[in-house]
Amino acid sequence: MPPHELNAEPQWRRTGNPYFPAVATVDGRSWVLRRNRGFPDHAMWTLFINGAGRFDMDDFPPAWGKPTDQSAPLLDARAAEEVLAPVRDFVVYGSEVGDPCDDFCCG
Repeated sequence: MPPHELNAEPQWRRTGNPYFPAVATVDGRSWVLRRNRGFPDHAMWTLFINGAGRFDMDDFPPAWGKPTDQSAPLLDARAAEEVLAPVRDFVVYGSEVGDPCDDFCCG
């Protein structure tokens, strides 16, 4: 059964961060998208919810629209820093589960 998040309709905001370019608040929970280095060896994206990795994907569900669209509102630097604080140490694929990729694809 697919995660229920696939049917959500987040209102994305850009962060200005190249690794975590889009965030949203959905049902009071903080969503953060990480752009994974090493695609196609790893999934293109990882969704974090409240700082925890939820699932990986290569394409966005249709209900999500275009999270990284440049027309999405841009958070100010302070707000972006605050919302990204729980994931800022998880830039490398797998780091959120204690197994960061150290292969050539992520280096």
